[in-house]
Amino acid sequence: MISIGLTGWGDHDSLYTPNLPAREKLREYAGYFPTVEVDSSFYAIQPKQNATKWFNDTPETFKFIVKAYQGMTGHMRGPIPFKNKTEMFQAFIQSLEPYEHKLAMVLFQFPPWFDCKRENVTYLRWCKEQMGETPCALEFRHQSWFTPEMTQKTLDFMKKEGWIHSICDEPQAGLSSIPTILDTLNNENVLVRFHGRNVHGWNKVKGQDWREVRYLYRYNKQELEQWAENLKELNKQCDNVYAVFNNNSGGDAADNAKEMIDLLGIEYDDLAPRQLDLF
Repeated sequence: MISIGLTGWGDHDSLYTPNLPAREKLREYAGYFPTVEVDSSFYAIQPKQNATKWFNDTPETFKFIVKAYQGMTGHMRGPIPFKNKTEMFQAFIQSLEPYEHKLAMVLFQFPPWFDCKRENVTYLRWCKEQMGETPCALEFRHQSWFTPEMTQKTLDFMKKEGWIHSICDEPQAGLSSIPTILDTLNNENVLVRFHGRNVHGWNKVKGQDWREVRYLYRYNKQELEQWAENLKELNKQCDNVYAVFNNNSGGDAADNAKEMIDLLGIEYDDLAPRQLDLF
């Protein structure tokens, strides 16, 4: 199955009826897409009541991709608000309990300064041990993991440790970007994340908030058609392909995701009921 969705559900205004309260957006989102990436979990470990509400707001077959907390991936500057990292991981794992069977995976996206060296490989092993049986996807942001001499070693390591591959479509803009590698690593799950191809905006632009420019990109039909074929090929290699669009600096993610569903000829039959149009 190929499940198309978006990163987050709050900022995609083209999906929602005007003036829709934020608390109602996920319920309406689930009328369009069968999966979503939870990004609020990156900024703070979410209270269980939030995940419980999200669980109740979505259909039985809906799937959540939950982004790992920033303290777990080294994004946080300064001390973590826990006694130690073990306590932090335990708190995060407990926050996942309400998702139950709707949890597709946890996404560990590491920062651009997390490069390929022994201490970081050791930390990845430790992370996987802490997460136990929870399915976890791994996404790098430093090119050193995928140099010609390291690519196969990185993939072999991920496969051996049981990581789900997070395949990226993103600008090739120096050390802080990685190439697209169409390898599922296993026959169960793979994640694809569409970051857009804004080369100029990928690295920090002086005087601008990176969120305003990094993901400012709209995929054209030819690019989507190529990726539709890629997704079909990935689905031949594994049972479940999760593909989420993150190119929303200009509000393009939802439209591109709907275009991808049309190109693939998918009709999801277990979405939430949609609000009826006036005419």
